[in-house]
Amino acid sequence: MSDWLFDLGNSRLKHAPLVDAGVGEVAGVDHDGVRFAADWEAGLPASIEVAWVASVGPLPLREALLAALRVRARHVVVVATSGEFAGITIAYPQPGRLGVDRALAMAAAHARARGWSLVVGVGTALTVDLVDGGGLHRGGRIAPSPAVMREALHARAAQLPREGGEYTEFAADTDDALAAGCIGAALGLVERSVREATVLAGEAPRLWLHGGGAAALLPHVDAAAHAPALVLEGLALRARMREDAG
Repeated sequence: MSDWLFDLGNSRLKHAPLVDAGVGEVAGVDHDGVRFAADWEAGLPASIEVAWVASVGPLPLREALLAALRVRARHVVVVATSGEFAGITIAYPQPGRLGVDRALAMAAAHARARGWSLVVGVGTALTVDLVDGGGLHRGGRIAPSPAVMREALHARAAQLPREGGEYTEFAADTDDALAAGCIGAALGLVERSVREATVLAGEAPRLWLHGGGAAALLPHVDAAAHAPALVLEGLALRARMREDAG
């Protein structure tokens, strides 16, 4: 049996084995906020030593995941954000209010590069967090992701499509204009965050992009590192720290 890592987000569950290099091959299953895709349990490992779980997903899905893991794993560890977290000092006065996915992503980015890091997650929300070279979290931002912006517009004006279109700086049709506007809004937030972080740090921070929506931003962001498994990497780091301590 081996340890496994589980990252339950607002639209997807990702899991991977804990290996010597950190994170093994990543698999995943979608959910709609109410239930997982059909036969989702068939994709889970049958036998687990320790299941490491990070969850910001809906409570019913969290409980369904934990129930499925308890019959497969000797131990289940649900990781929560604390003030001192895997080499990061969290800025929030109440650290538990910071999503554990953000804390894990920051920990993984800081472990990869010990300078200033700006960590951008693009999922249901667009999150931005700044970490200095000493591992101090300097705070962050939360906004709707481009996908959620599109969904919100469609909900208020059904004639505006929920998806589609190509990013261009000045679009000549509605579909492209929606893509340009919603992706452009996210890019503007990232660019301002980089600019303000550079002023604070005295140098440009290392920029990390992760999450299911990161691919849409990457072609338009200079010098960004794409780290799609950054939350799982942080979870692996957290697991290793417990093993080393034990």
